[in-house]
Amino acid sequence: MPEKHLSRAFDASLDALSTHLMEMGGLVEMQIERCLRLLNAYDPALALQIRDSERVLNSLEIEIDDEIQHVIARRQPAACDLRLLMAMSKCVTNLERMGDEARKISKRMRHISESGEAASFQVAELKKCGEMVHSVLHRVLDAFARMDTVDAARIVRDDKAIDELFRSFSRRLAMQMNAVPRTISVALEYLFIAKALERIGDHAKSIAEFLVFVVKGRDVRHLPLDELEREALAN
Repeated sequence: MPEKHLSRAFDASLDALSTHLMEMGGLVEMQIERCLRLLNAYDPALALQIRDSERVLNSLEIEIDDEIQHVIARRQPAACDLRLLMAMSKCVTNLERMGDEARKISKRMRHISESGEAASFQVAELKKCGEMVHSVLHRVLDAFARMDTVDAARIVRDDKAIDELFRSFSRRLAMQMNAVPRTISVALEYLFIAKALERIGDHAKSIAEFLVFVVKGRDVRHLPLDELEREALAN
C-alpha cells in the first residue's frame, strides 16, 4: 500500500500496519456476513461468534493504534506518510464501530426471534441494504489497499443509495406500525437493524474519504459529492 522509503525499517512498519488493518477489515466483513445470515434465520451459535469477534475487534483497535503511535514517535513522518498514518488510525476507529453495529444487529435479531413475529414482516429491502453494505465495505478495503481514489469516490456515491434504501424501508415500517399496532415492538427492532446497517455504510464512506485525504492531501469530508468526485478524479 505505501510507497517505498530509504529506511527499510520504516517500510516494514508501514507494511505491518497495512496487514493488520486489512486483517481487521476482513474480520468486520465476516461480521457483516454473519449478520446477513441472521436476517435469514436466527442462529444462537452465530450470535455468539459475532459477540466474540466484536471483542477481538476491540483489542485490535487498541493494538493497531498503539503501533501507529510508536511509528509516529520513532519515525516522525511528514506529509503523505503522516496523512497515511492518521488515516489508518481513523480507519481502525471506523472498523471497530462497524463491529459494534454488527453486535447490535445480532441482539436485535435475537429479540425478533424470541417474539415469534418475524414472519409478519417483509425484509427484502433490509437484506438488499445489508448486501450493499457488505459490498461497499469489501470495496473500500480493496480501494484503501490500492490507494484508489476513483473507487473511493464511487463508494461515497453508493452510500447515498444505501441511505435511500434505509429511508424507504423506514417508511414502510411506519405504515405497517400504523396498520397493525401489535407489530410495533418488532418493527422498531427492524428499524434499529436498518439504522445499524446505514451507519456501517457511513463508516465505509468515512474510510473512502480518508483515502482521498491520503492521496490528494485535502480533507474532503462534508464536501458536496460532485466536488469530492472532482478532487478524487483530478490528476
